[in-house]
Amino acid sequence: MRSAAAFLVLLLCLYWTRAQGENGGVTENDVTQQGRAETFRGAVAQITQTDVQSEILGVKTTSDQTNITPDIWAELKELRDMMIQHKVELRNSKSKIEKLEQENTGECINVSHTALHTFMQCLYIIEMTVLNLLVRVTACENKSTVLEARMSSNEFQVEELKRENAVLEARLNTAENVVEELKRENTVLEARMTSNENEVEELKGENAAIQARLTASENKNAVLEARMTSNENEVEELKGENAERPKVAFSVGLTDAGEVGPFNTEITLKFSKVFTNIGQAYSPTTGVFIAPVRGAYYFRFNGFETRDTNSVGIRLYHNGKQMTYSFDTVVNNGYVNVSNGFVLQLEKGDMIYLVLCAGCSVHDSTYNRTTFSGFLLFAM
Repeated sequence: MRSAAAFLVLLLCLYWTRAQGENGGVTENDVTQQGRAETFRGAVAQITQTDVQSEILGVKTTSDQTNITPDIWAELKELRDMMIQHKVELRNSKSKIEKLEQENTGECINVSHTALHTFMQCLYIIEMTVLNLLVRVTACENKSTVLEARMSSNEFQVEELKRENAVLEARLNTAENVVEELKRENTVLEARMTSNENEVEELKGENAAIQARLTASENKNAVLEARMTSNENEVEELKGENAERPKVAFSVGLTDAGEVGPFNTEITLKFSKVFTNIGQAYSPTTGVFIAPVRGAYYFRFNGFETRDTNSVGIRLYHNGKQMTYSFDTVVNNGYVNVSNGFVLQLEKGDMIYLVLCAGCSVHDSTYNRTTFSGFLLFAM
């Protein structure tokens, strides 16, 4: 577009020079117009020296033109269309001038001078418009430069962000792999946890059963302890009672001399060999047992004889009352043995003793064949 404008200006200048040559002189107005033309030529020369000439002429936009705003490009297109229109008008004017020169050579100088004056005025207006547009284009170029710098900076930032995103993506992939591994580990741990929970539940059930058994055992133990305490108390009471109760027991043998009897009258047998005499209730001197307390007593005696045809007869007395009579006779050079036993309820001071019947005898030796025993069963 700038080349077209420059071409148009040069064309106008040629017409103006030609008109001045034909006119034969230069007026004051022509001098002014000539100064303006010189100014415009300098502007055109400056325009032709810029680096963006090809960018404005091209119909197709490059990647750098994408940074100019749509409004400026629209104005540039309008300017191009307007310059093309003026170019066409100038061609038409040139054709008309040449035609007029051919038709009327005498009037050519005046007409050309007037037309050129009018045309120079239009050219001045066009010059101002072009200069204004050049200023705006320069501003747009500066703005494009700034935008290019910003675009380069943004592209660098984009590249940097891409590299950062690549690093972050790699880290993210690593983190995802770690997360997957942790998920697998969590799955295994959850399975183990579930197994452990089941075992814990089973152990809880077993512990509950054991606790129940333990509680039952404790209850039984408590009952047993109570019974044991009761038994211990009873034992202590019995111990106390036994400690307070008299202890009576005796066991005696008749003699080591051998034969005793027969006698013409009954005699009280005096057992001189004392084996046991707890409580000293039996008297070997008198042969009489005297009950120290009221109670139940057990008594037993035994008589032995070896002489042929001799008889053994023993009576048990309670306070002078015969309780039993045991009798037997030796025959055929043999031996006899008589015995008996009683449980008697005695009062304190009651007497128990044995009597050998008249005409009867007994035998005793270190073998202790003839004996007398008794003991207190319980006090009453």
